[in-house]
Amino acid sequence: MLTEQKDHALTFLKQMLGTEAYFRPGQWEAIETVAVKKNRALVVQRTGWGKSIVYFLATKLLREHGAGPTLLISPLLSLMRNQITMAERIGIHALTINSSNQSEWEEIEGAIAKGRCDLLLISPERLNNARFIETILPTMTGKIGLFVVDEAHCISDWGHDFRPDYRRIVRILKLLPRGVPVLGTTATANDRVVNDVHSQLGKELLILRGPLARESLRLQNIRLETQSERLAWLAENLPTLIKLDGSGIVYCLTIADVERVTKWLKKNGIKAEAYHAGDDKNIDRPLLEDAFYNNEIQVLVATVALGMGYDKPDVSFVVHFQRPGSVVAYYQQVGRAGRAVDRAYGVLLSGVEDDEIQDYFIKSGFPSVEVMKGVIEVLESVESLSINEILSRVNTRYSMLEKALKLLELDGAIGMTYDKKKLYFRTPNPWEPDIDHINRVTTTRRDELLQMQEYVNHESCLMEFLMRVLDDPEPKSCGRCANCQGKGFQAEVSHQQVIEAEKFLKGDEIILRPRKRWPVGFFSTTIIPDYEMLMSGRALCYYGDAGWGRLVRKGKYQDGRFSDELVLASANLIQDIWEPSPAPEWIAAIPSLRHPELVYDFAERLSKQLNIPFIPVLKRTGDVPEQKTMENSYMQASNVQGTLEISGQVRNGPVLLIDDIVDSGWTLTLAGWMIINNSCKAVHPFVLARATARSSS
Repeated sequence: MLTEQKDHALTFLKQMLGTEAYFRPGQWEAIETVAVKKNRALVVQRTGWGKSIVYFLATKLLREHGAGPTLLISPLLSLMRNQITMAERIGIHALTINSSNQSEWEEIEGAIAKGRCDLLLISPERLNNARFIETILPTMTGKIGLFVVDEAHCISDWGHDFRPDYRRIVRILKLLPRGVPVLGTTATANDRVVNDVHSQLGKELLILRGPLARESLRLQNIRLETQSERLAWLAENLPTLIKLDGSGIVYCLTIADVERVTKWLKKNGIKAEAYHAGDDKNIDRPLLEDAFYNNEIQVLVATVALGMGYDKPDVSFVVHFQRPGSVVAYYQQVGRAGRAVDRAYGVLLSGVEDDEIQDYFIKSGFPSVEVMKGVIEVLESVESLSINEILSRVNTRYSMLEKALKLLELDGAIGMTYDKKKLYFRTPNPWEPDIDHINRVTTTRRDELLQMQEYVNHESCLMEFLMRVLDDPEPKSCGRCANCQGKGFQAEVSHQQVIEAEKFLKGDEIILRPRKRWPVGFFSTTIIPDYEMLMSGRALCYYGDAGWGRLVRKGKYQDGRFSDELVLASANLIQDIWEPSPAPEWIAAIPSLRHPELVYDFAERLSKQLNIPFIPVLKRTGDVPEQKTMENSYMQASNVQGTLEISGQVRNGPVLLIDDIVDSGWTLTLAGWMIINNSCKAVHPFVLARATARSSS
């Protein structure tokens, strides 16, 4: 009987993938567990193994025997178009409910009610949506034929990509009728994470774990301290990789680095595009995914936004411009390469900024006790507040507040109501932070960072190192990595190419886009009218980078004076590259109580170089915490408001408004707004350095 069912499932597999397809080791066992035996299973298999095959074929078999639709929870809906197309080949009708298709929800609800939906895909965030919870889920709960948790490691806060919304899944599991099979899938779970997921998905969960080694991957680590050296390495080695093996991915830790590396590769004749989840309206991620899939792009330069779920089988190399924060994250990213090719390369570059960036990610990865307590205290003093109203009272970032609110709601400490907008209120339930658990999670992140540092310096087999850290049941030497072979790509780069990279970094045009809205609640309106808005500005460099950034840091914190070299570079940028229009007729500068002479001295010397007068029209009226300690727009703007005043005669002509380092941009925005409201026609912001954006996606 089981042989007949396996053969029947194999027929569907061939319809999906082609007549030569056959089950990989472990695939049929997983399908059999949930579709035939109707048990619960957690599948831990390497990237590219084919976990989606398991739940699509299981859905087909269960539907043939009269079971209800599959409910699939995944954070990767936008990356599953290819898999859904495969499922359609065997007659599976898959639908999705997400924030971008609300106009279709009613039609989808009707299809579910009439049994015309075989598989419903939702993101974990839907489990926190009132309409879904109150209207759609109750109609499905008694009919679900298979419950699937894709990327199940997200349930665990020990995992590298913990998502609070995943914790709501446990609530749904308790509502399922007995006997409904449950499937969890992941490629990135060590024993600690597996045990945590096991405890949450049920004691009867069967763990189906396979070897994680990637036989096609050839790994190599190269230490190049400066960004200019790493840019030079990319320029010298990517053409060879492309010529030999086709297309690949370059991963960066921040959006700013993605943009910079992409510009550099294009400058060097490589067809590269930037991929991240930032607010750049020019980035169409689905379009980029398709273009890369069809090899119209040679190199996709990406943040972790191109992570779990993206499946291009012939990616032949993955290069990391910087070191990820954990072995698990690295394995997941380098696993994009070599899925359907015999030979692929994973080259990890690392440099001086890696630890600083990862330290920031660790500190900001989990809401602090202070933030959690701050939210509780604020909500205890009022009936209810929106998220923007809470932001105006708690000094934390929007994304961090979202996590804190989700965790507090899951703990039962707060609740939500909907009155045109989502409102949060304090429940009567007592709440105390689990400080020990938070400290243990943070310690684990630090330990993972140390493991990654060890990996960079590891002199034996690199694949075996990864397998041991990931608790692979059979770790062994691969015989293919640079350490096993005793050879690989050259670590040295030409001095001339490094000089060219430094010139590029020094000449990289960094645009400061004007703020278009005030923070909610800051003024009676949020819109900044065009006539009160700053012009687009420029920054000479990113703070601390290998171009001018190190000189800016040295000038501010060591010398107490910015060098003449920076003055000349700024003048060159303003006069010959930027050429602001209408041309500035005078210069103003942001004053500082901590460094009273620093920016004014720079502005005076720049004014002589540009041959336009410097007029110190702004005055500081009070000392406040450093702007970099403010975490959200409301706090940043409020920290500036009331600390500046006009103390001189503002000229009508366009002005060049100067500061040393810009982070949020609110100091420039408010200072410029004051100047404009004193009859100035146009304000052009200029700063020596832009703080490196730490957004990781």
